[in-house]
Amino acid sequence: MRRHRFGTVAALCAASYVAAVIGSGAHALATGDPTLLREIVTGWWDPNLMPYTWWVELLMVAGGVLQGWAYWQVLRGRPAGTAAVNDRPVRLLRAALYLSVACTLLYRLPISYPWWSDLPADLLDFAVVGLFFVVLAGALPRWLRLLGGVAGLASAVMGVTSTVAYGLDQHSVVQAISPYRLGNTVHLLWLVPVLVGQARDARWGRGTVRMGGAAAALSLLSSGGHSIVAFGGSDVNYRLVMLMVLSVLGVFGMVWQARSAHDLGGPAPAPSPAAPVRRAPARAWPLAALAVVIPLIPAAVNLADGMPVWTGPRGAVDEFFHGYVSYPATVLWVAVDMLIGVGTPAVLVLIAIVRRTRRLLRVTMLILTLAAAAGVVTSLTTKPEADWQLIPEVVDQRVALYPDGLFDPNEKGEILFGLSPLWYSAALAASALVLLALYGAPPAARLRHHVLVTALATSVAMCFLPAADQSRGPVTTAEDCSPPEPWEMDGRPAKPPPRTGSQAFICAVRRQNALTFDATTPDQVLLAYGRRLCAVYTRNDPRELARLREVEGVDVGNLSGVLAEICPAAKAEVTAKAAAENREYEEFAAEEQRKCDATPRHRPLIKPAKAIRLKEPEWPEAGLELYDESAGEGRSTSAGPVTAGPGRVTVGTHSDFHVCVALETYPRRPPVETKGWDDVVEVGYANQSGEMSFMDGLSGTELPDLALNGRKGHYRIRVHFAWFPWKGEEYGTQRLLIMAYPGAGDKVVTYRGLLKRR
Repeated sequence: MRRHRFGTVAALCAASYVAAVIGSGAHALATGDPTLLREIVTGWWDPNLMPYTWWVELLMVAGGVLQGWAYWQVLRGRPAGTAAVNDRPVRLLRAALYLSVACTLLYRLPISYPWWSDLPADLLDFAVVGLFFVVLAGALPRWLRLLGGVAGLASAVMGVTSTVAYGLDQHSVVQAISPYRLGNTVHLLWLVPVLVGQARDARWGRGTVRMGGAAAALSLLSSGGHSIVAFGGSDVNYRLVMLMVLSVLGVFGMVWQARSAHDLGGPAPAPSPAAPVRRAPARAWPLAALAVVIPLIPAAVNLADGMPVWTGPRGAVDEFFHGYVSYPATVLWVAVDMLIGVGTPAVLVLIAIVRRTRRLLRVTMLILTLAAAAGVVTSLTTKPEADWQLIPEVVDQRVALYPDGLFDPNEKGEILFGLSPLWYSAALAASALVLLALYGAPPAARLRHHVLVTALATSVAMCFLPAADQSRGPVTTAEDCSPPEPWEMDGRPAKPPPRTGSQAFICAVRRQNALTFDATTPDQVLLAYGRRLCAVYTRNDPRELARLREVEGVDVGNLSGVLAEICPAAKAEVTAKAAAENREYEEFAAEEQRKCDATPRHRPLIKPAKAIRLKEPEWPEAGLELYDESAGEGRSTSAGPVTAGPGRVTVGTHSDFHVCVALETYPRRPPVETKGWDDVVEVGYANQSGEMSFMDGLSGTELPDLALNGRKGHYRIRVHFAWFPWKGEEYGTQRLLIMAYPGAGDKVVTYRGLLKRR
């Protein structure tokens, strides 16, 4: 291992920092207060913006450990030994890189800075870009150096302008010179040529170039913006978590700068002969061709259906690129999606077989394995009817980079994606296995973890393939559980037979949304879960019920009605509860009947044409109304419980109590009776239909006809109302006697009325 001048001091500093991170992490997990941990690791992610979450704090601890390693890399200085004798541009480049690292370390202190404090670091970028252009003169062709130099200067100008614009609150200027769609593309156009030059220049080590590659990858993922818009709350914002992780991983850029300066200050490495290119032995073409053909099979099937993509806008991988990283990275992902979808991996496999270099073969197998894993993740995280498909704006965003019309909804509103990504995963993993079997390194040179990872990933992909091809079974929707409307049946009877057993349970879940399952979940999955809940319901173990409520958010005790048709224990409870409710209602109805039976019978003073005493009490919800549809408009008059108007008479009753009703129709005016009544009111009514029936549309109550043998014409309606006391109750029940007789006049006459009605 190569020694450095301040390696011991740097190690002690890094160890102290890591100890502080671990201690603050333990404090955060014990107390639920991550303030100290956030201050040490990130410097500004306070709990108001991102609430305490245990796994987020574990990520912060891991990030703090990574930062400790980074600080060790930065502080250890140049390699031990005689210092290199460098030209002036190299010495200036080292100084500029060290100053840039110092600014980065200064900004990581948990203190507030004025906006203009970013300007020194931004101005240093001009020096770093220009000096790299000079120092790499012998390692890069002029055109590539010019491309990188122009891009680097443009990136530096954008950085300075953005800092000034933000300081002056000119956010529109920032969007104009550094739009979010551009991301860090301009910076990458400078960084990538620099890394190519460092890889060709012996003054920089391979580890330094790798750190720069990691920094470039993170720069591609980062949006490149200077502001973050977010709101605090109790839920975890995964986009903010991603920004936190990227801010922590930003130390790779600092490590690359420091190591680039360290390497320039150490003694020049001794020249070593170029390592020979190792090639795998040639194999029979039929077997090698198999590795090329396998990735083309799912692509051919998809292309035959007009679908030139691999995963499409679905699953967690695509959601990660569309919602959590920069726009250029999203564009790159869509390009990879379409390249794999049309079978491009076969071209990569063909090139690897033709060249047969060990490095190219390893890289090809790694790419195939990673793509297979991404397909498995996409398949496992794809929802048949994702929430974003219900929002047109989100759909437009997810499919905007794909060819127009490729993911248009069909006549059912569904978006079709083509072949399952698991078929691609199986093909890519199988191709990687064939390459491993044909061109794998001999056992003495083969790395065990390479073989293990490749075989494990392939096995996982193959294990999931049958599940993707398995029949999902029928899916009963909420619409299927609802009887069709009469107009949908062309006049035929539309009442279906009652559902029982498992079908009743499935319909209860679908219509009531009693369980958190997607609408497209197969019936067999719902039924299996319901039987599991039935077992929990039957055991009635308080600890098991509490654990299920906490872990899965399901309160089994409230699902007896849903489980009744598939669970005998729930059925017994529902039946017992229904029987108890029926007994209670029957007792209530019997009591109300006894009240009406106890009310005094009316004895007419003259013989009526007809007299009806209803045997059972009525229970109107909105009073009783006598209404003629052909009546005109006019003023209404109220007296006591009665309201009268043209072609309308309404009798108000208390909706919480039953009414004992008696009806009488006379051929002539009966004598007025007020004894025993609280209100006696008489009004006029023009009967144009030959029928007079008081009714209540809400409860469905309809009283017998009051008309005199179907006679049309004008009537007088006399309403008698009183409260009948019962066994010490405050109100008891309501009594109502309605008389009707032919008579002229619409005058409202009050024969008796209480000053204050109950």
